[in-house]
Amino acid sequence: MHRIWSTLLAGAAGGLVTFAASNILKNKAETAPPPTQTYTRQVNYGSAPVPFDFTKAAEKSMAAVVHIKASESRESATQRQRNQRYSDPFEYFFGQGYGYQQQPRSGSGSGVIYTADGYILTNNHVVEFADEYEVTLHDNREFKARLVGRDPNTDMAVIKIDAGDLPAIELGNSDDVRVGEWALAVGNPFDLTSTVTAGIISAKGRDIDIIKGGKAIESFIQTDAAVNPGNSGGALVDVNGRLIGINSAIATPTGVFAGYSFAIPVNLVKRIADDLMKYGEYRRAYLGVNVATMDSNVAKELNLEFVQGAVIVDLDAEGSASKSGVLENDIITKANGKLVTSTAELLEQIGRSQVGETLVLSVVRNNKTQEIPVRLRSKVEGN
Repeated sequence: MHRIWSTLLAGAAGGLVTFAASNILKNKAETAPPPTQTYTRQVNYGSAPVPFDFTKAAEKSMAAVVHIKASESRESATQRQRNQRYSDPFEYFFGQGYGYQQQPRSGSGSGVIYTADGYILTNNHVVEFADEYEVTLHDNREFKARLVGRDPNTDMAVIKIDAGDLPAIELGNSDDVRVGEWALAVGNPFDLTSTVTAGIISAKGRDIDIIKGGKAIESFIQTDAAVNPGNSGGALVDVNGRLIGINSAIATPTGVFAGYSFAIPVNLVKRIADDLMKYGEYRRAYLGVNVATMDSNVAKELNLEFVQGAVIVDLDAEGSASKSGVLENDIITKANGKLVTSTAELLEQIGRSQVGETLVLSVVRNNKTQEIPVRLRSKVEGN
């Protein structure tokens, strides 16, 4: 009997210990912080994922990008050599092709079909030396082309082939392009036709001082999509295959792609191309100002409060700006509502405007902002 009671007491004690232990554990579980969650994802380094598929954009844009072979006829080469001979005394007296290339020059680049009836966009430096042009379409059809017009100050040109129902590229809006967006460069680097590379928009309104001359307009879209010799004149497109720029230059110490490339924004391209097609030349509006990008040094030198924009350092008394009431040391912060943070951005807005249009400038004068409408004239227009 004594053993039975001992066993029952031991069992009861054990039950109480178990009950107490379970309550302690339960309370700890209820009061303890939730466990840290770890999200895992299987990664296959052989096929790294991308944000989206570029195939539709590539297919859409490749059909509109052409290969251009530009060459100098033998007659033109002979005339060039004759002109050089008379302009160089060493060549004139010693002859025998002193210092000059004797064979006709040739080169290749890319172009973009602008209209279905055969107008093609490209760079001036692709075609400027030549008088014979051969265009190869994406479907391998070949056409002779003629020069419609070119503008060295913007590095733009238009050529024409006799063909119809061509796959003209869809135009985008370069104002809407944002830094960090994906972009594709389509062209013919090293004569490798129909080549597509991808990168992001890494800057806008970039001036790299590659177009020489005081009338140059440089407000490039910068991208890290690979662009190489032969890509010039080709397309920079967005992820929907719409044209946002014409690839024109690379920053490189070696002559090949080294990280950054530059494209003329399509909103400027369209303005120039339409003039070249209509008049054979780019009819550029003349604001009549010399400007500098505002920074701390410029502000200190001119004794101005720092305001981000482009400051007027000199005015042509006969220019559009002076005639409309713009003054030296005015700081332009907007043009037609578009922010102006650099000289390049202001030049692009002027370049996109037509003679006779009104460009509304927002300027800071004496630390106050005012809007000045400027009727744009050509440089040769009278009073």
